[in-house]
Amino acid sequence: MSDQTETTGKGPGPAQAVGGQDPNHGHGHGHGHGHGHGHGHGHGHDHDHAHGHGHSHGHSHGHSHGHSHGHSHGHAHGHGHHHTLPDNRRAFALGAAINLGFVVVETIAGLASNSLALLADASHNLGDVLGLLLAWGAATLARRVPSQRFTYGLRSSTILAGLTNAMVLMLITGGIVVEAVQRLAAPHPAAVMAPVVLWVALAGIVVNGGSALLFLRDQAHDLNARGAWLHLASDALVSLGVAVSALLIPLTGWLRLDAITSLLVAAVIIRGTWGALRDTLNLALHAVPSGVDSAAVRGCLQTLPGVTEVHDLHIWAMSTTETALTAHLVMPDERGSDQFVAGVCERLAREFGIVHATLQIEGGSVPCALAPDTVV
Repeated sequence: MSDQTETTGKGPGPAQAVGGQDPNHGHGHGHGHGHGHGHGHGHGHDHDHAHGHGHSHGHSHGHSHGHSHGHSHGHAHGHGHHHTLPDNRRAFALGAAINLGFVVVETIAGLASNSLALLADASHNLGDVLGLLLAWGAATLARRVPSQRFTYGLRSSTILAGLTNAMVLMLITGGIVVEAVQRLAAPHPAAVMAPVVLWVALAGIVVNGGSALLFLRDQAHDLNARGAWLHLASDALVSLGVAVSALLIPLTGWLRLDAITSLLVAAVIIRGTWGALRDTLNLALHAVPSGVDSAAVRGCLQTLPGVTEVHDLHIWAMSTTETALTAHLVMPDERGSDQFVAGVCERLAREFGIVHATLQIEGGSVPCALAPDTVV
């Protein structure tokens, strides 16, 4: 029977393994036969527990003597420090409140001025409000601790929120395109109250631009925050385009310019949303996150000292900000010590941003059923 050690590391930090005997407590004489199983969790202090079966005779002497026969399987979990999710819930809530108020104003102004461009921008802003509310709720759910049913917690709710937001925006944009085409096909386009459109569009630049700044800090490492930042920043540019069209309509008398502007707004929405839709759909399907090179990760593990083979390698996103990995490392010399595992976990976190790594060390004497790449 081959010895296997399964090791889980969440980011850099020391990992500790406990076998069938405890080296730190040695008062007593024990003789027996059995299998030792231990679980160690490293949180900056040591807790060792030994469980065995046999007969023991305890004597209060300062020396320990023990004899055991069997096989031990250890599981070590190293927790150097906690990788917490960015707490941007306040930004999502504030951004949603500001934009919801502006949606109401923009919708009323769009209906009063007969401006499809304003209504299109209001629809886009409404999609942003829904997205911000979903992201806010998901960010709250993601901070819940793991349970027996949801062993990873509810971190993946952030992925579902991003996917839902992208799909809603696509549906809204489709309605804008249909209405714009109908207005362009109309023989006599309706007049537009350009001054109203201009002032509301200028207000939209301020509202959307200011809301986008709320997510500027977190957008580099959080897919939901990046989606909010892109949408709000594009809204500010869209509002600028609407303001320009409101200035040109009185000068040129070309009423169809409003419908053309709404098509341009739709194009901006589709371009910005398509990437978010693709990325969140990939994450929902457990694809390797776009920022992680799976070939480079495999190469890194294969070049570790003592490792002769790497198989059953899986990399996926636990949330829009956290990446996990599992892999089997074949080490015939069985050099999978605590220091070795801690170093591997630290390197994966530092070089690839993988903060939750689970490594199973195998001796290679027994073929692993999960070794073929076609087996999951």
